[in-house]
Parts: sequence; structure tokens; C-alpha cells
Amino acid sequence: MSDRPLSDTPPHIAAMQVSLLRKAGFTRRAERMFSLSRSVALLALSAIRRANPGWSEFEVNLRFVELHYGKDLAKGLREFLDRRGPGRPP
Repeated sequence: MSDRPLSDTPPHIAAMQVSLLRKAGFTRRAERMFSLSRSVALLALSAIRRANPGWSEFEVNLRFVELHYGKDLAKGLREFLDRRGPGRPP
């Protein structure tokens, strides 16, 4: 194992960030968490699109499900959507 820290943020700045998060309250922290989660998901979708420029949005979204939730769930989702047919409500 390396002795290098996991973050390049100086310790005094990291401590300040933690202090600000603690003072922010639950609602603000939850908003921040949801915002960061959305940003990560959008970046992942963008990377899948760049790596597979010919894919439809359906294929991109299905690959996202496979990468983040597993092959079994992605397979089940594809089968469900295939049975549902185009344009039919879920």
C-alpha cells in the first residue's frame, strides 16, 4: 500500500468542507447529494454515448443499467420492455 493520501485536498481545506457540510443541515446535504448523484449519472451516460456513437438512447440507457445495476437487471428490463411493445404505457 502507498502512503499517499486518497485526496489531493489539503487537510485544512477538507476539515473546512466537513464543517460546512455539518452546518448545512439535512435538507441542504440531501440536495447536494442528489445533485452530485445526478451529475455522476449524466457523466456516465455521456461517456457511454461517446464510446458508442451509433447507439440509440434506449441502448445507451440499457447499458447504463447494466453497468450500474448488473446484467441480470438489464436483461430483465430489456425483456419487460420488449414484451410491453413500443408506445404502450408501462
